[in-house]
Amino acid sequence: MRYFIKTFGCQANQADSQRIAALYQARGYTEAKDYDEADVVVINTCIVRQSAEDRVYGLIKNLASKKAQHPQFKIVVTGCLVGAAHREPTGARLKDLRRLLPDVDEFLPIEEVGLENVPVRTDRRHALIPISNGCNNMCTYCIVPFSRGQEVSRPFDEIIHEAEHLAQQGYTEITLLGQNVNSYGADLVRQGETERHELPDGTHIEPVMVKHLGRLRIPTLFPYLLEAVAKLPFKKINFISSNPWDFSDELIAVIARHPNINREIHLPAQSGDNEILKRMNRWYTREEYLDLIQKIKARVPEAEFTTDIIVGFPGETEAQFEQTVDLCRRVKFNIAYISMYSPRKGTVAAAKLADDISRAEKKRRWEALNELVMG
Repeated sequence: MRYFIKTFGCQANQADSQRIAALYQARGYTEAKDYDEADVVVINTCIVRQSAEDRVYGLIKNLASKKAQHPQFKIVVTGCLVGAAHREPTGARLKDLRRLLPDVDEFLPIEEVGLENVPVRTDRRHALIPISNGCNNMCTYCIVPFSRGQEVSRPFDEIIHEAEHLAQQGYTEITLLGQNVNSYGADLVRQGETERHELPDGTHIEPVMVKHLGRLRIPTLFPYLLEAVAKLPFKKINFISSNPWDFSDELIAVIARHPNINREIHLPAQSGDNEILKRMNRWYTREEYLDLIQKIKARVPEAEFTTDIIVGFPGETEAQFEQTVDLCRRVKFNIAYISMYSPRKGTVAAAKLADDISRAEKKRRWEALNELVMG
């Protein structure tokens, strides 16, 4: 029996697919080169944007013809599409999914794959290491808290053990992955006991508390984890995706101390306008974002930045879009992953904010911003 995995979406999905491959190989399957050779096709889905979801539906429709000719052929769907359906409390979304996709044999929640499966990696130089899954930040446009659930951190020593094993195998580069990577460990620090935390080696530490909006936000262990990994013999260490409101002074200091931590930092801005940021439920202002950029550059002069930006968010005026343009001019991002806003069912923005910017105008703004950053 042969399997083939098609992965849509981010690096977290790619890491999940590596563990799905391990699951099927443990069952005695071998990897097929393409759809035609496969007995089972696993589709690891992304639904961050409507276009990504539409590609999933299109692929399943194309595979249905093979299923009609070969009844033993199976289609398995996993990833964020399934996660969002399983977490919808009434069960209506899962029923709709089964009705819309009658040719799918199994809807596999990614949690059932688990992190105990040693991933099947084809890249012998660069490895992806998930350190957490899910997100507790309810950005109004984002489906991730619904598709992946609340943030759950992997045990500290489990991550270090995986990194040490990769170093022993000769890997030279790793990427630490989380939907909100720099809030890692908030769930590992027990409520009411944030003053001290014991690492696996017995070291007692004070979890890092980032002060934001005039108050201490959450305890994070990420600076300690990043430092522990940076001491291993990797030439380059990346982490993604970090949120501005959890980017602590301690994290900046760790990056400054270790030259093997990548100096190109991914720091999603999403918008350069304060009113739009507030409507997105992003917990910072443009001024705070720019101050953070300067703070990082002061400690790490060679730092460069990539970002995520949404254009055409509900109610975004031309003047507000120009604020985002101005932010990009000031920061001079190496890369901006720009997306045109599309409402995602289940989010606050989809329920309460009218999608009132035309597709033509969204495209114009996308092209203008892309030309500025990439041109």
